Amino acid sequence: MKRTPLLIALLLSGCGTLPQPFYGNPGPVAAKLAMPPAPVLMVPPPAGTHLADKTAGLYAHDLASELAAYDVPSVAGPIQKDNWHLQITAKSAGDMVTPVYDVIGPDGKSYGKQTGLPIPAQGWETGDPTALLNAAKADAPALSKLMTKINAEIQQSNPQSLENRTPRIFIGTVIGAPGDGDTSLPTDLARSLPSPNLELAKTAQEADFTVTGKVKTTPAPKGQVTVELDWVVRDRNNRIVGQVTQIHDLTPSDMSPYWGDVGTAAAQQAAGGIQSVVQNEILKKAKKTEAAKK
Repeated sequence: MKRTPLLIALLLSGCGTLPQPFYGNPGPVAAKLAMPPAPVLMVPPPAGTHLADKTAGLYAHDLASELAAYDVPSVAGPIQKDNWHLQITAKSAGDMVTPVYDVIGPDGKSYGKQTGLPIPAQGWETGDPTALLNAAKADAPALSKLMTKINAEIQQSNPQSLENRTPRIFIGTVIGAPGDGDTSLPTDLARSLPSPNLELAKTAQEADFTVTGKVKTTPAPKGQVTVELDWVVRDRNNRIVGQVTQIHDLTPSDMSPYWGDVGTAAAQQAAGGIQSVVQNEILKKAKKTEAAKK
């Protein structure tokens, strides 16, 4: 059996590459917060809006793409059972057309309406691609805020939302580890990760977050190996919300055939970082929910 105190010291000291044992900030793209009222918002081609079938489909595609840029998972296509959808109509007044959007839930009820910005009727009715794209770009910001507000109202009243219960995390696969690491590291993490503020989920489907691991090894001086363990945390929409990175110099015998105490110490260290990533994400959601009420 390897000596735990020595190995923990080795793990914590690392190789000096990182100032912290984990990253809590995944960057501006990965840190975007998704708060749609449903996993997917369908954007069907609008009917009765003075748009031909082909150009109506083009507008639905443009709007879905622009909403996705604001982190609202949206797909251009027909209405689907159990999914939310955006009902689009338009009002004409003189030489201007104003799109009107209605967010419809899976139950067929309207959860919120948003009036778009007026655009020249000529560009709209002729299906000018530039005019349609500009209309989608102009209306997407307000629509994304409406989706956030709807989500905030639903989450507040939902006893199963993260505002009202302990979050659940699923431990997925670990790949690339020498020895038995692909098997032992998830097992060790399952022992270290649960806390009063985080529960383990049995399946990814019932989890709020999923963590997966990837191990990379490169030769180091004095017969050692530089080991990088990357733990990636994703939300329900498969978006990366944070990453825990550990870099350590180990000897091959520390990992093969068994990780032993090295794996235990690595999992204990990683668990704290993963818990912080989850709590930071929940805090962001809470702040955005409060902002949506104002």
